[in-house]
Amino acid sequence: MKRKLLYALLLTAGTMSSVSAQTDEQMLARIREEGMLKSQVMATALQFTDVAGPRLANSPGLKRAQDWAVNELKTWGAVNAKREPWGKFGKGWEIQKNYVAITAPYYHNIIAIPKAWTPGTNGLVKGDVVLLKVDSLPDLAKYQGKLKGKIVMMDVKGTGGQTYRADASRYTDSALTAMGNATLAPAGGGQRRGGPGARGNMAAAAALRQALPKFYLAEGVSLVLSQARGTDGTVFTSNGASYADTAKAVAPEIETSTEDYQRILRLSKAGVKVGLEADIKTEFFTNDLQGYNVVGELPGTDPKLKDQLVIIGGHLDSWHAATGATDNAAGCAVMMEAMRILKRVGFKPRRTIRIVLWSSEEQGIHGSHNYVLNHFGDAKTMVLKPEHAKVSAYYNLDNGTGKIRGIYLQGNAAAGDLFKSWFAPFKDLGATTVTISNTGGTDHLSFDAVGIPGFQFIQDGMDYNTRTHHTNQDTYDKLSEDDLKQASTIVASLVYNTSQRDEMLPRKPLPVAQPQKLNNKSPGHGALIV
Repeated sequence: MKRKLLYALLLTAGTMSSVSAQTDEQMLARIREEGMLKSQVMATALQFTDVAGPRLANSPGLKRAQDWAVNELKTWGAVNAKREPWGKFGKGWEIQKNYVAITAPYYHNIIAIPKAWTPGTNGLVKGDVVLLKVDSLPDLAKYQGKLKGKIVMMDVKGTGGQTYRADASRYTDSALTAMGNATLAPAGGGQRRGGPGARGNMAAAAALRQALPKFYLAEGVSLVLSQARGTDGTVFTSNGASYADTAKAVAPEIETSTEDYQRILRLSKAGVKVGLEADIKTEFFTNDLQGYNVVGELPGTDPKLKDQLVIIGGHLDSWHAATGATDNAAGCAVMMEAMRILKRVGFKPRRTIRIVLWSSEEQGIHGSHNYVLNHFGDAKTMVLKPEHAKVSAYYNLDNGTGKIRGIYLQGNAAAGDLFKSWFAPFKDLGATTVTISNTGGTDHLSFDAVGIPGFQFIQDGMDYNTRTHHTNQDTYDKLSEDDLKQASTIVASLVYNTSQRDEMLPRKPLPVAQPQKLNNKSPGHGALIV
């Protein structure tokens, strides 16, 4: 009798397992069909870029994109969709007019972009460019009382010249194999570089950089010209002042293309007067200094698991020189599309699926850091909140328009085999690599810092680091539709698997408290401030 009962139980379990596997295969097939053949990812990307415009932190453009995302999530049937405040950020800012041109020895409209959070010129300003020769703080004295109303520039080397490397690239098979075979490097400080002389020179240079904005303002300079990083008309832009509501005023400042800056510089050094005119209008917004994230959910249905979370996200804010297509409208459009796909195929998740589109990533991943602080715990003290134990995983996308090639485990070896099985169906789409390696510089770090499994995907680089990342070229035209379809399908599938799994994803040991500021800055991305 006992043997018959045991056999019946095993048969039932096997049948249930077979049915479950079949259900998974059917659902994953529907996800793939919806994501690859009926995609709306480019329509979403259009709203975030061309329609919303530049999305600098706390700018009107960011709010337009956030409001659209909230309304769209509601239209799809998501619940709890809203703009959720995370704490004080600071002033918003946008460009409302930008005209700069050489007027002598001939007319030439130059590529120039106001630095973020700098003032405008208060109307049209005209004048000859003054070349300053300043190598140290004492050199400023010779210009005191001589620069009121002047347009000034410094003698700096160009970054142009011919290049024989392709702007865009994809991962080679050998590079992906090397990533998959990587081992986690031990933590260590390494050797400190530079002797006392080098550190002294760096300190002097830093002191000069800090003194110049005060000097320009005190002397009444009408406009400061800076040379941006980049070639062939590409301008990698940045900020010229603080966004804090208590920040002190600065002089108007623009970043020009390398080619235009060097032309003005060559003429000036040759003794040819360069006339320039500019009419720049910028506006600050101080009526609401709070920062906001977009949040929405597909509610869980399993009585035991519905309070647990699978979170996906990317940062919606951008820099101001273009419309932030690859950084990071692409990632946000993919995450929105994953939510749409799952809702469209009729998926009823066991765990709750939550999307969060972050703000102020570019200034120091503030949106995700403060969200984690408010909901899950404090990395400085490792004092954790009850919700901390309910997050199975956080998935982040923020490396441009390139297709997903795999995932960084962020040192979470126990999750390796799981991800290998989940990526197996996507071999034909080029996504198979699971690497133990860490990657930094964006919002998954906020989760990893408190011991929540946080993952960033491996993506083909395309022309992200050479042409689009933080530049005036980061526009909708640079998006790869096929790659974004692939990424949306893979994210939706991984979210499905994570939601349906009986257990949450394995976790690494909890990190130790981090009372000091973390220096997790990657080129072009924010440092994690804790």
